[in-house]
Amino acid sequence: MGIISRGFGGRRRDSAPELPPGQYLTHDFPVLSAGPTPRIPLDRWSFTITTEVGQKHTWDWKAFTALPAEEITRDIHCVTKWSKLGTSWKGVSLDTLFEEVETAADFVMAHSTGGYTTNVPLEDLLDGKAWIAYEFDGEPLEEEHGGPARLLVPHLYFWKSAKWVNGLEMMLDDEPGFWETAGYHMYGDPWLEQRYTGD
Repeated sequence: MGIISRGFGGRRRDSAPELPPGQYLTHDFPVLSAGPTPRIPLDRWSFTITTEVGQKHTWDWKAFTALPAEEITRDIHCVTKWSKLGTSWKGVSLDTLFEEVETAADFVMAHSTGGYTTNVPLEDLLDGKAWIAYEFDGEPLEEEHGGPARLLVPHLYFWKSAKWVNGLEMMLDDEPGFWETAGYHMYGDPWLEQRYTGD
């Protein structure tokens, strides 16, 4: 009897050089969530960066959408093995949000409405690598995809791009978030197939 390697599935990888190993190409936008979809009125939406010493930087929706925004086109890769190429977003760069933030922390915990969390190294949010996105394909971001705004960190598996994000908490030490506590990889590089602890 032959040996079937871990991760074997019924779908073959599409022959596209843009895909990380183990991924297949999709043209739709699958919806995967850890809980129910929250409904967040814009007049109650806010986003806060909290430093390791407790200093808070907060934006309401009006102040946030008045910040300089960028058009972003990136491939995205889900840990469940689908990839979607050339996705188009609009959002505020984390570089812009961190301009007035003083921190000695190297790690960030992203927090979302509903209690979801995920950890990301700070260096993976800066230098044009991450955004708080509020439009997809030229339209306001739908609630099922994280609207009104979600974290977008496209170079990591998509569970790191927290839906319904409402804040970032600076941390001196790396700590696991929701899926990381359940056994997912602490970093999540799709090109290295860092899906689970030990990968």
